[in-house]
Amino acid sequence: MLFSNRWSVIRQTLALCTMLFAVCSPTDAQQPTKIPRIGYLGVNSLNVNPDRREAFRQGLRELGYVEGKNIVIEWRSAEGKQDRLPALAAELVRLKVDIIIAGGPPSTRAAKEATITIPIVMGFDNDPVADGFVASLARPGGNITGLATLAPEISGKLLELLKEVVPRLFRVAVLGTSTQPGNAQSLRETEVAAPAFGVKVQFLDILAPKDIETAFRAAGKGHADGVLVLQSPVINSQRTQVADLAVKSRLPGIFPQSQYANAGGLMYYGVNTVDLFRRAPTFVDKILKGAKPADLPVEQPTKFELVINLKTARQIGLTIPPNVLARADKVIR
Repeated sequence: MLFSNRWSVIRQTLALCTMLFAVCSPTDAQQPTKIPRIGYLGVNSLNVNPDRREAFRQGLRELGYVEGKNIVIEWRSAEGKQDRLPALAAELVRLKVDIIIAGGPPSTRAAKEATITIPIVMGFDNDPVADGFVASLARPGGNITGLATLAPEISGKLLELLKEVVPRLFRVAVLGTSTQPGNAQSLRETEVAAPAFGVKVQFLDILAPKDIETAFRAAGKGHADGVLVLQSPVINSQRTQVADLAVKSRLPGIFPQSQYANAGGLMYYGVNTVDLFRRAPTFVDKILKGAKPADLPVEQPTKFELVINLKTARQIGLTIPPNVLARADKVIR
């Protein structure tokens, strides 16, 4: 009887120890931390805008995120072919990424059509309200937020700069892509601003790279005195060719990205897009910490820059006025 009681006590003690071990098991007490996975979706090759990618990584590092350590980035590029974007967006959705970073308006549209639940952060967009991405800048209202390049006064500023460096500027060839979100508005703003500078605008539609040479021939036939290029992935992917053709045509040009000036374009004035991509991780951080895109206001640009390529100016026989040169943030000699 005594032996039986002792055995009962032992069994109860063993059962209690087993329960305590299960409760205190390191496997249950310390679940592995989930590493956030974000997807980056862009039109152009990842090598086209390396400064944007590095700025994005820098912004993440400033917030404590290091790619490959405590955050994973799934980079996806359509290699200049917009029709590949829907499939790439669907792939990111299948991977169940936590957030999609859209490298431009076409990427945002593809991501929007692929998911209504995964948060989407716009790297930039000319007018996200007009493009149907958000209900308003202050209250986006859906699964999309991010950064806008909305700055209506820029169109007039571009023409003003061209007029300053080319006093006898009467006709301007505007190169853009009619199917590109935001181009229609940019063209309207340019046409509205043109009369104040005594300028007539000729729009030349570039839907594919093969249209670029045709557009420059048309600009020549139209007796253009200068060229203004709108933001377009199709044109941006061929920026070196565009800059070269502007020089060969002896057309002073103003371009939508600073990289054009590096490739031989005469001038760039506009939003500092690299700064936008450095700011994009602030949205990533807030969303990962529980914020909803619907409640995060779309932010507008705060930094603008003027870049001038003096080497190109000499090639086309143009003298940049000292007062314009003095305002440049960067001068390529």
